[in-house]
Amino acid sequence: MRLLPGAEPFTHDGSSTGVLLCHGFTGTPHSLRPWAEYLADRGLTVSLPLLPGHGTRWQDLQRTGWEDWYATVDRELRELRRRCATVFVCGLSMGGALALRLAARHGTGVAGVAVVNPGVTFPSPAGFLLPVLRHLVPSTKGIVSDIAKKGVAESGYDRVPLHAAHSLRRFQALVRAELPRVTQPLLLMRSARDHVLAPGDADLVRSRVSSTDVTELLLPASFHVATLDHDAERIFQETDAFITRLAPARDKEDSP
Repeated sequence: MRLLPGAEPFTHDGSSTGVLLCHGFTGTPHSLRPWAEYLADRGLTVSLPLLPGHGTRWQDLQRTGWEDWYATVDRELRELRRRCATVFVCGLSMGGALALRLAARHGTGVAGVAVVNPGVTFPSPAGFLLPVLRHLVPSTKGIVSDIAKKGVAESGYDRVPLHAAHSLRRFQALVRAELPRVTQPLLLMRSARDHVLAPGDADLVRSRVSSTDVTELLLPASFHVATLDHDAERIFQETDAFITRLAPARDKEDSP
């Protein structure tokens, strides 16, 4: 199956500090590629996988569910842990939810979490209608490219498959229940205006995690896909500083 432009996964072999990045629902690695490349250019080992059902056509996503998406990032994390002394997880939107569950499940195997606009709830009333609606309507309009920066578009689907959306909603409930198990340092970045997420998702994450080391960052000039928006460079810099603070040895020994 032919991939959408920019949907290719990205990997980079670097230092003993590894970073796993997780893209969002109906999106592709394209939305996180600049973030991944920025960290790779600083000498880190980076993995940015393409999630199952993504990057081809929306009908392929209809045949997958959260178990498939989570299994992919879990496998990638285990591989990074095998190769690296220290591993961080990052994510955008649903990718943020995936990163948070990895942190909850892997404990000390994850050194820190950096998320941008993490999606842990499904907007109402659409979410309540999904159990029935998904059997009547196969898809609805897409949610990609919520970007304030003119001339920038996200590679992803222009339709949302409702069976997959129903699975996402069930996954978000699991993540919310497991947030108290997240104890790692957390970098929580949120856009001032977000036309995709339900209001308050970042607040919910902040209130439920058990992390005592939490840095919150407002992204004033960006919409949902902030990693391709006006505040992207700040996201990259803050993530690098966050990792450097928690894995300072790589700053001296591994950076180019």
